[in-house]
Amino acid sequence: MAGQDSSPKEEESPQERGILQVWMGYGISGIPEQLPGLGGKVVLQAALGTEHGVLLTEGGDVYSFGRFPWRPDCEASQWAVLTLEQALAGLQVVSVAAGSHHSGAVTEDGAVYMWGENSSCQCAVQGQSQVPTPTLVTISDPETSPPELTRTVQLACGEQHTLALSSRREVWAWGSGCQLGLVTTTFPVAKPQKLEHLAGRVVMQIACGAHHSLALVQRPWPHEKRQNSEKCHHCHQLLLTMMDKEDHVIISDSHYCPLGMVLSDSEHKHSSPNPNLQGSPSESLPHNHVMEARSTELPHLGQPEHFPNTADNTELAQRPGKAEEGDSPDSPSSPLEPSGAVNKVRPRSSQYPDEEAVKEYLRKLSDISQLDSSLKSAHLVCPQPLPASEDTYPASPSSAAPSTFNTLVVSCASVVGERVAATYEALSLRKVVNYYYPSPSTVVTCTSSPASGGMHHKETREELMRMEESMPDKKSFSLQDIREQGSEGMCRRLSLPGLLSQVSPRLLRKARRARISSVSLTPTPGGEADAYLPSLQTELWSWGRGKEGQLGHGDVLPRLQPLCIKSLSSKEVVQVAAGAYHSLALTARSQVYSWGRNTYGQLGHAESPTVMPRLAKIPEGVRVWDVAAGQEHSLFLADGEFFQPNVYYSGQQVLQEAGNTDRGHTYTQQPVLHSVCSKLGYINSLFAGGRMCLALADRNIMGYIASLHELASSERRFHCKLSDVKNQILKPLLGLDNLASTLGPTSSQLLQDTASKFSKLCYLIGQHCVTLNMFLHSSKDVKTLAMMEHSNIFLDTFKEYSSSVGNFVVVGGFQALAKPTVEIFNRNLHTLQQLSELTDESVPAADLLHTLFYIPIRHLHDYARVLLKLATCFEVVSKEYHKLQEVSCRCEALGLYLKKKQKEAEYTYNFWKTFPGKMTAFLTRHVSSVSDSLRKPERRLICESSNRGLTLQHAGRFSINWFILFNDALVHAQFSTHHIFPLVTLWVEPHFDENSSPNALKITTAEDQFILTAASPQEKTKWLRAINQAVDQALSGAPDILASGPGSVTRAEPPISRTATYTFYKEPRLKEATYEGRWLAGKPHGKGMLRWPDGRTYSGDFKNGLEDGYGEYIIPSKALKKNDHYQGHWKEGKMHGHGIYKYATGEVYEGCFQDNMRHGHGLLRSGKLTSSCPSMFIGQWAQDKKMGYGVFDDITRGEKYMGMWLDDVRHGNGVVVTQFGLYYEGAFSNNKMVGYGILLSEDDTSFEGEFSDDWILNGKGILTMLNGDYFEGTFSGEWGAGIKVAGTYFKPNLYECDREKARMLKLGKLAVHPDEKWKAVFDECWSQLGCESPGQGDVPRAWDNIAVCLTTSRRQHKDSPDFRSRSHAQTLESLEIIPQIDGPITLDKYETIRKYLIKACDTPLHPLGNLLETLVAVYRMTYVGVGANRRLLQQAVNEIKSYLTRIFQLVRFLFPDLPDGGSLIPVAHSRKEGGSAERDFPDHGSKVITSCGLLLPVLLPRLYPPLFTLYALDNEREEDIYWECVLRLNKQPDLSLLGFLGVQQKFWPVFVSIQGEKKKVQSFTKEVCYDSAIENLQQISTTFTPADKLNVIQQTFEEITQEVLTMLQEDFLWSMDDLFPVFLYVVLRARIRNLGSEVHLIEDLMDPSVQHGEQGIMFTTLKACYYQIQHEKLT
Repeated sequence: MAGQDSSPKEEESPQERGILQVWMGYGISGIPEQLPGLGGKVVLQAALGTEHGVLLTEGGDVYSFGRFPWRPDCEASQWAVLTLEQALAGLQVVSVAAGSHHSGAVTEDGAVYMWGENSSCQCAVQGQSQVPTPTLVTISDPETSPPELTRTVQLACGEQHTLALSSRREVWAWGSGCQLGLVTTTFPVAKPQKLEHLAGRVVMQIACGAHHSLALVQRPWPHEKRQNSEKCHHCHQLLLTMMDKEDHVIISDSHYCPLGMVLSDSEHKHSSPNPNLQGSPSESLPHNHVMEARSTELPHLGQPEHFPNTADNTELAQRPGKAEEGDSPDSPSSPLEPSGAVNKVRPRSSQYPDEEAVKEYLRKLSDISQLDSSLKSAHLVCPQPLPASEDTYPASPSSAAPSTFNTLVVSCASVVGERVAATYEALSLRKVVNYYYPSPSTVVTCTSSPASGGMHHKETREELMRMEESMPDKKSFSLQDIREQGSEGMCRRLSLPGLLSQVSPRLLRKARRARISSVSLTPTPGGEADAYLPSLQTELWSWGRGKEGQLGHGDVLPRLQPLCIKSLSSKEVVQVAAGAYHSLALTARSQVYSWGRNTYGQLGHAESPTVMPRLAKIPEGVRVWDVAAGQEHSLFLADGEFFQPNVYYSGQQVLQEAGNTDRGHTYTQQPVLHSVCSKLGYINSLFAGGRMCLALADRNIMGYIASLHELASSERRFHCKLSDVKNQILKPLLGLDNLASTLGPTSSQLLQDTASKFSKLCYLIGQHCVTLNMFLHSSKDVKTLAMMEHSNIFLDTFKEYSSSVGNFVVVGGFQALAKPTVEIFNRNLHTLQQLSELTDESVPAADLLHTLFYIPIRHLHDYARVLLKLATCFEVVSKEYHKLQEVSCRCEALGLYLKKKQKEAEYTYNFWKTFPGKMTAFLTRHVSSVSDSLRKPERRLICESSNRGLTLQHAGRFSINWFILFNDALVHAQFSTHHIFPLVTLWVEPHFDENSSPNALKITTAEDQFILTAASPQEKTKWLRAINQAVDQALSGAPDILASGPGSVTRAEPPISRTATYTFYKEPRLKEATYEGRWLAGKPHGKGMLRWPDGRTYSGDFKNGLEDGYGEYIIPSKALKKNDHYQGHWKEGKMHGHGIYKYATGEVYEGCFQDNMRHGHGLLRSGKLTSSCPSMFIGQWAQDKKMGYGVFDDITRGEKYMGMWLDDVRHGNGVVVTQFGLYYEGAFSNNKMVGYGILLSEDDTSFEGEFSDDWILNGKGILTMLNGDYFEGTFSGEWGAGIKVAGTYFKPNLYECDREKARMLKLGKLAVHPDEKWKAVFDECWSQLGCESPGQGDVPRAWDNIAVCLTTSRRQHKDSPDFRSRSHAQTLESLEIIPQIDGPITLDKYETIRKYLIKACDTPLHPLGNLLETLVAVYRMTYVGVGANRRLLQQAVNEIKSYLTRIFQLVRFLFPDLPDGGSLIPVAHSRKEGGSAERDFPDHGSKVITSCGLLLPVLLPRLYPPLFTLYALDNEREEDIYWECVLRLNKQPDLSLLGFLGVQQKFWPVFVSIQGEKKKVQSFTKEVCYDSAIENLQQISTTFTPADKLNVIQQTFEEITQEVLTMLQEDFLWSMDDLFPVFLYVVLRARIRNLGSEVHLIEDLMDPSVQHGEQGIMFTTLKACYYQIQHEKLT
């Protein structure tokens, strides 16, 4: 390019975007030109080295141009034209980078390719000095197993090194030099290594200079970087800093370690290319050593001899890999003095000097503080306080470490009136002394002391001297950031004696004043926007060589590892660029900070020193949004006229003479406008390298590009405006000491909220600016605009801000803030006027502030205008057009809505401003109290009736009624009181009544109802609409902005049913209770929660203002410190229906309630098993007392009562069984056994006669012994404790044969009749069906009630896991369908009824299922445990029969066509599909309908365990005899047993089939004959119902018959004589353990219709076998 002539005329290009122009310098010689050979290629990105460049074009192709000395086919001096990198073809490259003499590329999948100069392994290729073609670089993480390849997203190249940024935001480095930042002493580094010092931080961008590196890092959250220790781990300084500002003290915990990562002596030998840097004064010292050496140079400082360690030239260094490691006191260490001598090191066991030394040290320092200003150049060596963050003011001392903070405060206060006292030790003097004077191991020398012994360059020393002279009043040292802000320079560090001498009682009193609490002017990270937009909370870290000051740490020392540039931590840096020896940082406020070499003015300013970041002197009002840095120049891309970007150039001029390009000696003093670049179009990116400059531009097609730049430019201007307001207005105001007392607590809090919302908005706009900058650099696809994708974030932030400002306006905040504002600006409001964009100087400060804080709302209209302009660039039918128009409309609608809200706030403020006058006109008292109670910041006035437009109907002539409608309440003010009616619980409607005015309105509230009369129809319509709209908005919260747009339908009135919260104040039952839930026309209706102040809580259903439905009620018990808890049904405000009540005493009642009392069937559990009197009662209740039949289980006494109750005591007939086998049935009175009764003991001894108390015999009776003997006479005494008898003894049985004639007691005649038991359970079921008494009701209504019951129960138990496991949705849905049973019952209809009953009884949600579940519970409660008494068997059987009868009555009520029990159903009427009915019902003639056949299969399986247990107990003696015989007879072989039982030989099996193999039966063969019949009969124990058991018996007979037919090979008929012995053999071999119980159960419960049929005969045969076995005699 150097040898080519170019015309200054701009060539026309057909391209629309990606237009590339190259130039050098500025002015006449810096005319941009197109690159030859580029053609029409669209360039996406470029990178420039010293003498070469790399281009990335659309499609992923990479081109190089310039000089390529690394290529064998190119001469070093030859300028190469545009060359395609063939090795990268097809790899989809997404970004490129260029170093001084090497290049790199990153592909779409994150792979890195390098080529060029490789003498320092900067291309990561081992053993090659040149890499001619792009070569893949493998970056793998060795910490993973197996090592994973790292995906790279950005590449940066220097002169001898390369950095890569991974997708995990980690930095990888390779090459040579300290600029790598690696913990290594071996160079070069050919394999990429991770930069461990930045591990755990989110790196956003990287940049490389020639020998230094930069990393833009997201600042960690405060809780992430807070240290627990009171001292820094590296520099051992306290983490607190302390400053005095005017007359108050600021204590800050924003400590930052000043040491950084400085090269030690050994590290310089490897990393510093300059041998003069190898003897750097950066030396490593043991932490517990004290340095005594002093510098002998710098005599011009005039330093006193007694000032210790201030001229020390030695600086601490932290060795790599030993950052946290402390050297031992005896470790050999000989730090070098500047002269090269060895320092004398004296080990100490403590880092603090002894107490006498401390006092002497403090005395000397106190004397020093009084010296003349001639000593100002000798700075105290101590940690410099950090600059206060511009985003937080003032610093809150509460966040500091408490121990050190307390030490400081107490130390300051304790020395008022005395200099140094003995109280120093008690107040932890050591911490205070160490705070101000760290141990010498942490002392860092001043940068004003240049290196002696020729260790530094001459220009470095001169530069440091210039720096010192330029800041005579600031303390600085080589490793600490220097504060450059003038305002920050007002704060100075106080030495301890100086501070103590200045502490006064006046200062302490002032410190106790109420100050506004700390307000963060930077939003807390982690908000919704941070997930989608880049963070502005950034830090800039630098490392490498710092000879030119390019690291920005305020010195010229090199850094081996990254160190944060603290002065930029609060500047919101968003982009960095690195030139060869200088650095640039672009902030979100469009400002540029620069530092490093400034030989040719490339920093954009001429100020000194250049070793720290300073603002480039960009012309005022110019907003920079892209930067680039070359070798000796810088480029700035800024907003220009008509939103077309301008390029500013700063640095060395390049002269072109006679075709040779050479460096000129002219340079810029500050950035100059490169006017020629304005002809390039809309520039979107700048690049610089070597002496070259490069720009990428777009042409404005259909105004699209111009509109995008307009959006970005207006956003940058808006952000700068907000930042100026924040820094120039908000921050000074919040820093005032007396602001809180001036404004008052309410206004102070609102100001803080407004400031917080303002800063949040400012931060969001800053994030959006950065996003738009990135958008302009990229493909500019409108679908990726942040405003398009996340418009809700922007709109919500504007709404929040507007709301906070409105609240501040309502309380008169700006009027109260006017005086402090005038004081701050010394009555010169020019700045405020300029920011408010008002030219009238007569506008008061309050109005200026009001206008200023409402300026951000106008920006919404700018959004709408620009987005609409963008939309016109697309087709009307395109998605982009519709989306842009939608967001534009939303912005415009929000802007109008917020303008309306602004007017409402101003209207409300004016109302409160004139309120005392209006109030006095209406009310004569309590004006101030009414104002205070009503005036809330968020409350807005809508209208009021001071013009008499609305009055109370039928009000007295002299009565005063004033109605004020706010956005949240309607206020009714009267003579001395006022009532507030919340709008969410207010209903309004026109009132039409003959006796009322036609302009009447009816107001309904939660506790009141009144009629208002309007002065005219127009006034009525106005108030009706206003109230309805206010109620609607109060219910919906923030209304939808778009709802008020054109074409939308506005709701005429708010919903009559709504959700709201209200606290009652009038109704006695609900006074001070708070209700939260659904309402209907002024009453709680639906789901809700009610809370009383005393802790009572109800949560559940309401109806017409009362608890009605299902709910949960909690009543705290203060005495027991526990709660009563009820969960169940309610009716009209009272517990009614089924529920569970858990008492605080531990009792639990589960059952029915009525009128808040236990009424109906219920179960009461009292106490626990570990308590003194646990018991359980299940039965009938009436009016909260036990009444009717019930079962009481006294677990402690081991007794169970089953009988009648009256008024909570046993009264009437009943049965008592005990765990000791006692059984009593008879009469009870007043909880005692009184009257006639029967008592049996375990050994069958019985007494039948009179009782007077529990177990006490008193009167006539008969006592019968086990052998049949009995006493008859008069008895008295307690059973088991001795009984007195006066009577006759009888022994009637002399012979055994007469024993059967002995008198037998018939039990159960004194017990409660089965039909009288559990009447409440059945009554409850009838009630659920809608019947007042059994069988009396409407059948359709009953089915409706069933459907309602199922639906309601499903809703209540939908989340219950027990419900989901027991009842499935399909079953419930099928139950909701009413079976259609009309006409005569057929088998099909009967089957439909049977299946329905099975499903109904399977779910407790159905009334029949609930009935069945309750009956099972009471049955088990009765006959399990102590109730498992053999004498209760007959009562248990009779109870089941009673269940069947009463349930059958319910079934017949639901299915009226079902005939009575015993009716027949002809089979022929329903035979279908090949006689399926015959298979189901063997009796081919007809089917008999009985309660047993229909209901027993459903009921008995659930009751089988307790029932069969009773059978087993009752037949225990018979079963033992039977079992003994079975065991003895089964010892015989099959043939012997068949012969013994008298089975005819023709029925003896000769051959049997065993596992498919036919075998002959031998004399010793055992248990093979009739094996199928035996297995079948054994199934009788696995069945439950008599019908199933009879089917097993029948199948057994069929199996016997089948086997005999197989043996005989001919038909035959059984005779009982032939059949009985064979069946007896099968019964014996079946070994049924409780055959007697099975037989008795079948006999008691079998269907009467089968007793005389075939199955009845078979059962009789089985029964005969059972008795035969008991009496069988073996000979």
